Amino acid sequence: MLDTSAQYDADHGHERRQHIPVVSSSPGVLAGPLPVAALATGSVAALCSAVDRYRRQVGLELLPWSVDGDRVASSFAGGDLLRVNGAAAAGFAPLSGFWPTADGWVRTHANYPHHRDRLCALLGVPEEPGAVAAALARLPAREIEDAAAPAGALVVAVRTPTGWNDEPAGRFAATGPLVTTSVRPDGTSSLPDTPTDTRRPLAGIRVLDLTRVLAGPVATRALALLGASVLRVDSPRLPEIETQHLDTGAGKASTLLDVDDPDQRDRLAALATTADVVVCGYRPGSTVMSVVESVRPGGAVVASVSAWGTRGPFAGRRGFDSLVQAASGIAVLSGSDDRPGALPVQALDHATGYLLAAGIVDALALRAESGIGRTVTASLARTAAHLLALPRPTEIPERTTIPESHTVTHGSVRTARPALAEYDDYPWPARPWGSDEARYPTSETV
Repeated sequence: MLDTSAQYDADHGHERRQHIPVVSSSPGVLAGPLPVAALATGSVAALCSAVDRYRRQVGLELLPWSVDGDRVASSFAGGDLLRVNGAAAAGFAPLSGFWPTADGWVRTHANYPHHRDRLCALLGVPEEPGAVAAALARLPAREIEDAAAPAGALVVAVRTPTGWNDEPAGRFAATGPLVTTSVRPDGTSSLPDTPTDTRRPLAGIRVLDLTRVLAGPVATRALALLGASVLRVDSPRLPEIETQHLDTGAGKASTLLDVDDPDQRDRLAALATTADVVVCGYRPGSTVMSVVESVRPGGAVVASVSAWGTRGPFAGRRGFDSLVQAASGIAVLSGSDDRPGALPVQALDHATGYLLAAGIVDALALRAESGIGRTVTASLARTAAHLLALPRPTEIPERTTIPESHTVTHGSVRTARPALAEYDDYPWPARPWGSDEARYPTSETV
């Protein structure tokens, strides 16, 4: 029952009509004390099952699936495999990482300049690792965490799994389904024409992507792979890290809209009104979310992804995969010599992305039947709780190199192939960030 795909289906009242085998998996690719490979392949299999249900609902022939463990591992490690002119991505910034405190450890995230600036302002130090280390070493971990949240800085105390489960935030994160779906009571909408391409069953579905970093963009990238017309919208005030966009932006168009400008805010509202799916990664109360909520697109599937979920004392807090690993106890289990560590890849982000995509596809299948939209939610913390509940390996194999055979090169950029082995590549490589017009793309317009 703890298998990720079976758990997802059970959560949503689905019986497993078709077993999706996992083939050619190298156990050492995602090796570690936690079953990351099982989480990864299971989340991709959950999406495959959802696509089958959608195909059945819209009258398309089913295709056989098989989940290639090596392909999944390569996709989950896409950031590590990425090369631009032969150079690897930079990885975490100098002020992102584990730091000893007066009574334990904290994990910081400062990859974006605004998060780095808030961290240094919180601590009252210059942007130097030594100054940050000295300031953190003088303070208790929970005191820093509590001060960081209202300041917009990203710092969490490292906990054990038991410690996290004993707190309200941890208990809320561990309850409920992996993905929550509920009916939206604000009307119906016309449906796109019945698809005719079995390999691109979401052709004609318009997806407005209002997400950043990994989990949300991974979900919308999967929808683009399946044929959806995906437009990612960002603020010009919050530049994206180029390598992250090159990894997760394939198959989409990318545009910039400043919601503080009335005309551009109206353009975003118009895009939301005509969307079949809106995927949100912004916190409740943000200007972007206010625009979407004011439009309330009738019949659309409105999906959201967060770090900590929608309930409990951490709801609404900023967060990233690395921070959820630290708070949930995953970092302790992944560490050694009394120092916390990390999973081989950003597995919470990627797995949550595929699970969210599965929830969206199931919601689209229900909409194809009734015209009624759904709300779909997922969180990294809930995925983390699921990973911690999976059976752990009795022996940990040596970690092996991720096979580069599952990569594709376009010009100067090398990226991982899709996790779904039935697809050799995405519809097109990532477009330059923010370079497209604010309209849903087609293969003729990109």
